[in-house]
Amino acid sequence: MASNLARYGLWIVGGMLVVAAALIAALPYIASAQIVRDRIALEVSAWSGYRVELGAAPEIEVWPFRAVLREVVMSGWFDPERRPVITAETVEIDLSPLAALRGEVLFSTARLVRPTIRLASDAGDADLSTSPVGGRIARSIEEARKVVARDPVNPDVSALPRDPFGTIQVIDGRIVAARSVKDEDIVSSVTGSFDWAALDRPLRLSMTGIWRGESVSLDIAAARPLVLFAGGTGPLSMSLKSAPASFYFDGTASLSGDTFFAGSARFTSPSLRRTIEWSAPETATGSPIGVVSIEGRISGNRQRLKLEETRISIDGNSGTGVIELALAEQIPALSGTLAFKTLDLRSFLSAFGVAETPSSLSAGVDLANRVDLDLRLSAERATSGPIALEDLAATARVKRGHAAFDISDAAAFGGNVQASIRIDGKAEGEVVEIRFVGDEVDGGVVAAFAPVLRILPTAKGNISAMIRAPAGPWKEVLAKGEGSFSAHFGEGVIQKLDMTSFLERLAKGDFFALDDVATDSLAVNDVEIKATVSKGVARLAKAEIRTANSAISLSGIIPSVGGLALSGSIILAGDAKSTNPPGISFFVGGSWSKPFVVPVPAAPTTAD
Repeated sequence: MASNLARYGLWIVGGMLVVAAALIAALPYIASAQIVRDRIALEVSAWSGYRVELGAAPEIEVWPFRAVLREVVMSGWFDPERRPVITAETVEIDLSPLAALRGEVLFSTARLVRPTIRLASDAGDADLSTSPVGGRIARSIEEARKVVARDPVNPDVSALPRDPFGTIQVIDGRIVAARSVKDEDIVSSVTGSFDWAALDRPLRLSMTGIWRGESVSLDIAAARPLVLFAGGTGPLSMSLKSAPASFYFDGTASLSGDTFFAGSARFTSPSLRRTIEWSAPETATGSPIGVVSIEGRISGNRQRLKLEETRISIDGNSGTGVIELALAEQIPALSGTLAFKTLDLRSFLSAFGVAETPSSLSAGVDLANRVDLDLRLSAERATSGPIALEDLAATARVKRGHAAFDISDAAAFGGNVQASIRIDGKAEGEVVEIRFVGDEVDGGVVAAFAPVLRILPTAKGNISAMIRAPAGPWKEVLAKGEGSFSAHFGEGVIQKLDMTSFLERLAKGDFFALDDVATDSLAVNDVEIKATVSKGVARLAKAEIRTANSAISLSGIIPSVGGLALSGSIILAGDAKSTNPPGISFFVGGSWSKPFVVPVPAAPTTAD
């Protein structure tokens, strides 16, 4: 009995194996008979909404069970020229064997090998060159719009279409702009996957490609994609990574109309300038500068974005504030208010191509053709090279051929200062203008910073300076500049000037270095200087030092290159009382750093 049961069992198992083998062997023939060329094409068309044409009949492979389509062309149904919208050298479609035996085509995964997607040449919104007509996805989106319309805030996701979709894999694809003569590559080497198990399930897109010579990876995840496509609001996360810049967003979005975004965002770039050059249609000259990191709460649409609770770091300068980005015009506009505890002005401004050296400012004008910039800045402490500032209030502006940095108020040199450096693009070239105003500054601190002003006393006073010249290195600005300088200081002390030794050396009649009489200081009542600058030569119209016992005057020229040529005179208190005070004359020559003094003999007097 047991042996008979075992024998029957073996026959049953054997029969099942024979049937299974027969089914497997017959599967290609069954599939070939039922999944014919038009059936595959019609099924792809039913999903996409495009006319689908195949270059050859589908090849059916048994294990894994799939159809291989070659020379696939998708075009608009109502386009008489049948211009291709999507083409692919090969499309491999994984099929359900059981569905095939029922005469149905059920996809699970489609691999597109070297596909090309054509966008309209003027597609600012990345539209396809021809829009699809109908199709299950389009009809599902229409059904979802009705669901969203009934309750835009909390749509009934259970009422959304539930059709299974699957995965689309892309291998070595291209996205091009459709041209009448030749397609223009936008993104090349596109590889990745689009995973969407069913229309009411989450979606994930993960792709890599090359855009404008840089490798870019894009990851998008949407919990309710059909709601987003239907114009509703839903969760969305996006990550874009490349060498020039990276961007991350996590929040909610609406893709209808002008779109809407709200959530947390982060942007990083090793060089903001490089990012702008890369993203702009035309590249600009100049070295990449300015490491940038920005993160905060973002809200807005495709026309305008606002970043609040912003944490920003530019070349190591960290601050907080609010930033707005306007994208409606051809040139994007960036504006905002940022506050810093410490700020290195040189590195911060170099991030935008605006720096205190005129040659760098030329890069700022070039940048102005790609972005409008208007930033209001404040800092508890700031530095610009050796200059230390406190309680800084400033603005940085870059706009259409104009770049400027203005310090409207800051504590420096023992007083308050205002300064500006700006450059304008002219037909004949860039022109730089530099201004400085010091109010109640300490002359001794200023003289320590600028040795050429060594006659300024340790006293409170005012300074005003301006120079205008073709933009270039400092030497060229000084050699070609036009401007003015004035200063007035009250009672104080000029350091490193021993008047007694000065007069003694003059009396001896030999020339001497000014440093030789720097053994003491000189108390003064006031100091006043006025000068003009023309073609790099400063003409000292007035330089007077008044003390309790004397009045010292200087006049002459101070070239930017070459030696000093100043005439001086000293009128002592006793001489000043005479009708025609003779005074003591001298000449100052040498260089700014090492001036020397030559006595000038008094003119012989004529006896009455």
